[in-house]
Amino acid sequence: MNLYCQSTLNQMEVAISSIVKIIDGLTEEDLHKKPVTTKRSIGELLIHTALICKADYYLLNEATKEEMDTYYSSVSLNSLTEIQEELIQNFTFLKERVSQLTELELEEETTAYWGVTYSRFEWLVEIVAHLYHHRGQLHTILIHCFDLDLQVPLFE
Repeated sequence: MNLYCQSTLNQMEVAISSIVKIIDGLTEEDLHKKPVTTKRSIGELLIHTALICKADYYLLNEATKEEMDTYYSSVSLNSLTEIQEELIQNFTFLKERVSQLTELELEEETTAYWGVTYSRFEWLVEIVAHLYHHRGQLHTILIHCFDLDLQVPLFE
């Protein structure tokens, strides 16, 4: 695996590790809290975040909308433990597959079902951004909407 992939996966691991620590500080009741009635609950946000690594891996390999819908509907996470386990398992899944990609495969451009085209490596960068984005949302919601600062460092 090249240095760029190793570094990208390391940054994903930083995000995953801090999300795991945030989950450790939550209660099952926190899963139902919503910052705004029209937005995702904490649980819905965590479930979405737990699926990013595997879902985005499928996208970087040009999964169809139907395949993605099938994947999302096949997952049922009902507790903090299940969410945390899925988050870790999906990162492991991604890491194992990325480590097998050749330089040519990383450079190859693939197109998502909605029309966006990136190289596979660029998709990996997008996954890092996606994880950090939702981790930031979660952190902000907990602090500003529910006055819950879990003192989890977000950066090394």
